[in-house]
Amino acid sequence: MAQEDVFKKIVSHCKEYGFVFPSSEIYDGLAAVYDYGQNGVELKNNIKQYWWQSMVLLHENIVGLDASIFMHPTVWKASGHVDAFNDPLIDNRDSKKRYRADVLIEDHMAKYEEKIAKEIAKAKKRFGDSFDEAQFRATNPRVLENQKKYDELHARYTEAMQGPNLEMLKQIIEDEGIVCPISGTKNWTDVRQFNLMFSTQMGAASDATSKVYLRPETAQGIFVDYLSVQKTGRMKLPFGICQIGKAFRNEVVARQFVFRTEMKWFEYWKKVRLAWHEALGMGNENYRYHDHEKLAHYANAATDIEFKMPFGFKEVEGIHSRTDFDLSQHEKFSGRSIKYFDPEKNESYVPYDVETSIGVDRMFLSVMCHSYCEEKLENGETRVVLRLPEALAPVKCAVFPLDKKYGLPELAHEIVDELKFHFNTHYGDPKDSIGKRYRRQDAIGTPFCITVDHETPNDHKVTLRYRDTMEQERVAISDLRSIIEERVSITSVLKKLGKEIKNF
Repeated sequence: MAQEDVFKKIVSHCKEYGFVFPSSEIYDGLAAVYDYGQNGVELKNNIKQYWWQSMVLLHENIVGLDASIFMHPTVWKASGHVDAFNDPLIDNRDSKKRYRADVLIEDHMAKYEEKIAKEIAKAKKRFGDSFDEAQFRATNPRVLENQKKYDELHARYTEAMQGPNLEMLKQIIEDEGIVCPISGTKNWTDVRQFNLMFSTQMGAASDATSKVYLRPETAQGIFVDYLSVQKTGRMKLPFGICQIGKAFRNEVVARQFVFRTEMKWFEYWKKVRLAWHEALGMGNENYRYHDHEKLAHYANAATDIEFKMPFGFKEVEGIHSRTDFDLSQHEKFSGRSIKYFDPEKNESYVPYDVETSIGVDRMFLSVMCHSYCEEKLENGETRVVLRLPEALAPVKCAVFPLDKKYGLPELAHEIVDELKFHFNTHYGDPKDSIGKRYRRQDAIGTPFCITVDHETPNDHKVTLRYRDTMEQERVAISDLRSIIEERVSITSVLKKLGKEIKNF
């Protein structure tokens, strides 16, 4: 099945099973805006909880913060966002759609990588264990041709992004024959820079003095409050501040780490954040680092963690070495000293910081894309199952009475009432067959189903079914919590992650 078709099925599945809905759908929706349904919000909250606990529980020197969406407008002048928070955008005259020019080019570059990967995959299948990938890459004409095209485009793109050189970006798009994904035409406007901040008015009077911005990143709240956090928490460098919150651009979850020996910690956090993703068990081969071709005005190093989506490797998290730019700028623009006093060195200085920023929406999408599976069964039927990481699953277990009679529903409710205080537990009404109830839970990614049958009142045992294997076993009701909790709790993943990062 084509990757585009797989992605369409995932989008449809998300809507059908209460994960994601188009926003304002009864009014024909709002482009690129979505609402999280009852299962989606649970999955999203579990992602946030895993992230938050991995920061504040596994690190004694990291604390949390919840800064306001609105900040003094001078904050954004000091941070450089007023002057430098721009993207190179290009319009297609036929579709009337606007695109980031850099993303169009990067997607085109990815097509060359995909062609190379397909050639390698075919060769691996043909030659089996005797396949030498390095030799194949160095000698195969089609691989060499696509690699040359990629390298030449990469070199031009890197040069164009240094300015950025808007004319060169437009020329690359024309030379590569890049078409609009909607209209399929090459009828492009010139590339222009657009500032990405949203402005609004605060207070009753609408004049220049009341203009404020909705924060374009959550990081600045951490920077302007860092000294207050440090003093009230009596914290010593290196220490970190983490935050979950809305930002009015792509990143919706951000975390900062404030310290001085910057590049050492930049490399450290690259490893820690990749380990966080890999601990979910979604395949280490599906992740890679991508170093930035063009650095932001505040950074001296930047790397993305990318995940393999159905439409190629895409960024899910960024790690940035921001130097002392932000704190020095806020000291300059505010006219107040925000230097950290180091009692061991008996000196004051502006710390350096490293930021990691993960987009929870992108993380949500990566989990859904990895987990969606259409599986052929022995009886010829096909089941759709979400193989979600068990700790992230919106519903951890569902309890089904096999029959409406004989006290089975009452007994099933008793089990639900016991388990629901420990993890999200659903009751499945017996109006549908047990098979249909299993299939619905498979479709929303529930790791365990519990069936209360006619023997349960006598032996106090139930049938426990495992989502991924569909295997079933008879277990005592009294053992249910410990069996399930060991598999579905975020604590189990944190313990695994904690052991790994101790070695960094």
